[in-house]
Amino acid sequence: MRDIVEETFRLVGAAAEQHVRLRLLGGLAIRLHSAERSVHPALDRDPKDIDFVTPRAEERRASSFLESMGYEPNRTFNTMNVGRRALFYDTGNERQLDLFIGSFEMCHMIPIADRLDLEPVTVPLAELLLTKLQIVELTEKDQRDILALLLEHNVGDGDDETINSDHTARLCAGDWGLWRTCKLNVERTRDAIDAYGLAPAERKLVSSRLEALWARVEEEPKTRRWKLRDRIGDRARWYEEPDEVG
Repeated sequence: MRDIVEETFRLVGAAAEQHVRLRLLGGLAIRLHSAERSVHPALDRDPKDIDFVTPRAEERRASSFLESMGYEPNRTFNTMNVGRRALFYDTGNERQLDLFIGSFEMCHMIPIADRLDLEPVTVPLAELLLTKLQIVELTEKDQRDILALLLEHNVGDGDDETINSDHTARLCAGDWGLWRTCKLNVERTRDAIDAYGLAPAERKLVSSRLEALWARVEEEPKTRRWKLRDRIGDRARWYEEPDEVG
């Protein structure tokens, strides 16, 4: 069975050679951004699947590329979700590959296409974190990923190995639902910091970065649309319930 990290590098390398724009999401992207590509032992997990995003205009090209690399498309699902998402399978290794088209859409929509070229292999760290913070039913593995990102990366106003708090704040200021779910998961992460066996200095570092990120989100002026939705609050559902597809 081919190691999933080796397989990811095979796909990324071939895509670059063929000028196919694929950028990695999920636990494997977090691993690649970690020191020596190794997540802190207290937060490490075993990624099972591969997640990519491609520009909407390049959906067909990316799909053809993945098929040429031996991945079997889920034709029914892909036809029903054209322009949004596609599924492929590495049947020999019993793995699923998710291809998001132009943006990441699960509980909330995270735009990605306009910033896709900021990183050569993965999406930017701000988007990578937001794909975790937007999960309403946060899982234990996603909580680990949030902590790993904050432990490894500073929060600031740029993107070079930094979680761009300005960009995060702008997205949350324009979308009350995204802001609400991110707030929920910031609170969950505060409560979870002590549960993962991190050293006191590491817990302090994660906590300070989390607080800095959320302070920047809260200080960003909110749009009129955000303020109107804020009047309704939690009385109406503010998120989508994504389908689980296997």
